[in-house]
Amino acid sequence: MHLTSLALVNFKNFEAQSFEFDAKINCFVGPNGVGKTNVLDAIYQLSFGKSYFNPIALQNIKHGEDFLVIDGNYQKNDVSEHVVLGIKKGQKKTIKRNGKVYDKISDHIGFIPLVIISPSDRDLIIEGSETRRKFIDGVIAQGDSQYLRQLLDYQKTLSQRNALLKYFFLNRTFNEDSLAIYDDQLSSLGQAIHKKRKQFIEEFLPIFIDRYAFISQGKETVGLSYKSQLHDSTLADLLESHRERDRATQYSNYGIHKDDLGFDIDGHPIKKFGSQGQQKSFLIALKLAQFDFLKRLSKQSPILLLDDIFDKLDETRVGQIIGLVDHESFGQIFISDTHSERTENVVKSVHQSYKIFNL
Repeated sequence: MHLTSLALVNFKNFEAQSFEFDAKINCFVGPNGVGKTNVLDAIYQLSFGKSYFNPIALQNIKHGEDFLVIDGNYQKNDVSEHVVLGIKKGQKKTIKRNGKVYDKISDHIGFIPLVIISPSDRDLIIEGSETRRKFIDGVIAQGDSQYLRQLLDYQKTLSQRNALLKYFFLNRTFNEDSLAIYDDQLSSLGQAIHKKRKQFIEEFLPIFIDRYAFISQGKETVGLSYKSQLHDSTLADLLESHRERDRATQYSNYGIHKDDLGFDIDGHPIKKFGSQGQQKSFLIALKLAQFDFLKRLSKQSPILLLDDIFDKLDETRVGQIIGLVDHESFGQIFISDTHSERTENVVKSVHQSYKIFNL
């Protein structure tokens, strides 16, 4: 599977720009600020319907314009696929596949499997638990549409339960039967999500350990641990036994929306005890393991985006990763870098076709 062409209209700094891509390696080079990362983000948006870097969709429209279009042509299982994302001020975002508009953008998730490695991935280590939950959910949802529906239903029900708790507080009232309706829904959805997250970590962990060993050449041991309130109790019991606390805080304090991932190196939290280089290697391994996991699920190689990869690793390590396309069935890779000569030296070292775009 690969992206054959891309056209951008009023997207970020591009008024109108088109690209024809190589099936294996594509490199965007040029000074900072010319839009290298923006091209990668456009490709990302064709897979997920949203930006990797800016959650506010309208801010992706070029300044002074009122709409944007991202238009991509793919070859998937020897079939041509045409995907178009459109955003217009005052209207609902749309994604069309082969001319047909999706009723729900979530229905498109997983159709074009993709993994991005970016300097902003460091948020997975330094930010709060929500960032790490999004990582888990993003990987699982690409291969499990039912999981994505359960997650969206859980979030909707959680929001409604929190709104009811706030209503009770503001109006100095309480109705246990009304709250129980949401508790039943949350419990059913939460238990199913917890089960799938737990199963995911069990399958993902050995893949991740292997990837880290490859990048670090076996210098340290790493671990991932799934942290959840549901390990020792059912969500139904947690919601019932902590109802008074929820009333007082006007918020649902227990559930899978509190889950987290623990990142460890040699038995210690990598946030506190990992060097900058170890943290970079950890994140690269995490994303390459994501690639392996998605490939196993989808039975095809995801598109791989390497944004400013030399910011994370030295030239030798980058060469190792790019070299994977030689002896493993990696698919299409997109790279951004500020130094064209450095990039070309690395991609020349592998025996694959490539294209370099100077922006």
